[in-house]
Amino acid sequence: MTQPKQRLGVNIDHVATVRNARGSAWPDPLRAALLAEAAGADGITAHLREDRRHIRDADMEALRAGLGIPLNFECAATDEMAAIALRLKPHAVCLVPEKREERTTEGGLDVAGDANRLTHFIAPLRDAGCRVSMFIGHDARQIEASARIGAAVVELHTGHYSDLHAEGRFAEAEAELSALRIGAAFAHSLGLEVHAGHGLTFDNVAPIAAIPEVRELNIGHFLIGEAIFEGLGSAIEEMRRRMDLARAG
Repeated sequence: MTQPKQRLGVNIDHVATVRNARGSAWPDPLRAALLAEAAGADGITAHLREDRRHIRDADMEALRAGLGIPLNFECAATDEMAAIALRLKPHAVCLVPEKREERTTEGGLDVAGDANRLTHFIAPLRDAGCRVSMFIGHDARQIEASARIGAAVVELHTGHYSDLHAEGRFAEAEAELSALRIGAAFAHSLGLEVHAGHGLTFDNVAPIAAIPEVRELNIGHFLIGEAIFEGLGSAIEEMRRRMDLARAG
């Protein structure tokens, strides 16, 4: 049975990584975001890290002012980021765990272990009209806690699945995929909208895209890397094609 069309959010963090490597103004993340919009992206994700290693404050300002599609502001649950989000009022705020020494986000947020603080943290964001998302693993305890504190969305971390798939450990990848399917169904049953992302590529996206409860995929690093060879528009169009094919299967 054909599933409802799934949204594709494009993360443009690593356009800023390339820019910052030379300390110049090029390439411009906003230009990449506008190209993504023209190629059919349904939203743009940008992660403003504490150390500003890629996206910077001025980028968030430019994206908020320049985009015609929703902006998903990824950030840690800190007072600094709350103030920025409340000033910019993006369409969505996705809270992620963050460690200064990590290369990329290594796992999901411990919502269950920090529920009281996060309940109070997200309330002003919700009041400001932002859709608040928790970036979590597929553990039922974290999903239930996300619903309990008032999040609208959970984004399931697909990094472990992606790593297993890339390493050729397909039986383990299938087990992780099964756990993601169960998590997505449970989250949906609690009234949460379900998104997924991290490490997704042309080769591994179809099984995730086919999960009926997953309404949105957020993909960045692979698409920016593929853009070197094929162009950003072509990479996004091909990812969109593969997602749509998986939903129709």
